[in-house]
Amino acid sequence: MYDVIFAGGGLASCLTAYRLRQLHPHLNLLIVEGAATLGGNHTWSFFPTDLTEPELRWAEPLVLHRWSTYEVRFPALRRTLTSGYCSTNSEFFHTFMMGALGDCVELRTPVETVHADGVVAGGRQIGGRCVIDGRGPESSPHLMLGFQKFTGLVLRLEEDHGLMGPVIMDATVPQNGDYRFLYTLPTGPREVLVEDTKYSNTPQVDGAADVEAIHDYAAAQGWTALETVREERGSLPITLGGDIDGYWSDGTGVPRIGLRAALFHATTGYSFAEAVRTADRIAGLQELTTASVRALVEGRSRAHWSGQAYWRLLNRMLFLAAEPDQRWVVMQRFYGLSQPLIERFYAGRSTLADKLRILTGRPPVAILRALKCLPERSAAAHVTEVLS
Repeated sequence: MYDVIFAGGGLASCLTAYRLRQLHPHLNLLIVEGAATLGGNHTWSFFPTDLTEPELRWAEPLVLHRWSTYEVRFPALRRTLTSGYCSTNSEFFHTFMMGALGDCVELRTPVETVHADGVVAGGRQIGGRCVIDGRGPESSPHLMLGFQKFTGLVLRLEEDHGLMGPVIMDATVPQNGDYRFLYTLPTGPREVLVEDTKYSNTPQVDGAADVEAIHDYAAAQGWTALETVREERGSLPITLGGDIDGYWSDGTGVPRIGLRAALFHATTGYSFAEAVRTADRIAGLQELTTASVRALVEGRSRAHWSGQAYWRLLNRMLFLAAEPDQRWVVMQRFYGLSQPLIERFYAGRSTLADKLRILTGRPPVAILRALKCLPERSAAAHVTEVLS
């Protein structure tokens, strides 16, 4: 009988287990993961301003790369911001977590079912006083979604790339029917992660075309790639609307965390900061049971959903009101605003003045189409029409 069982060994599960191990080392924990490694195959990034100082302090050992500046590029705007930027990848994440939690990890053990007092995994029943489901996002009729899909290559170069920091958006590239940009992280003087990213109505990734486009982009920067060190690809949910009450009414009564609990930034898809905050709150509970964690996480998910209503409105305007090839205009205008406003936007702490400032001025989308996007529930038919 375990004190806490985590179904799935992704970001949210491992961060929560790590925080529990820090604060409650006596607990008997178990992470059950079907793959051969923890964390999947991802790069996670966040801005230091997304977290409070105490949160950043305990999460700091997981940061593999940190830069003092980052850059954005658009057809009519090129700007360097001094907010800072942090990243880690799944390879480092796995190594770190196995060092901290290896005694409570079972890899290559697929989770078949989860229930309030245990899981069935690898063909056997495992009991636990608290069970938490962190197996990543799941489709639901209660959520209206767009997608941020990507293919990334870590390239080893013949010569130094010359970058001083990340380029988190280079939208000077052909848009090809989506909002498309290249995302570049310099992970060493001659090593760089280049991701071809699209805000799209569909989740499917064309990996072969993306790989070719990444190599073309690298060549355009004057880089000669000697080797592809690592490849990653995926599709993150971007919420346009939905019914969070209906979403939580489905399921087995087991608490969900991470993307599975809709705990991510609605517009960027970033989930690291929310995973840190959730881990802190769970570790602070006086009693760890399936029911107590469910009540906590469901409450956080509902509150987060309510607090992200403005960002979902912006998403609907981006996906439903803006022409796909002109979505970059929306983002170019946003990145022309003040740096403190941009920092608060990413941290999910935009003020009323910020929200008004983002929406005022010459509209980058057609007014009539934008008005259709204002009511969240009434947008459902429009979403269905556009995404079909």
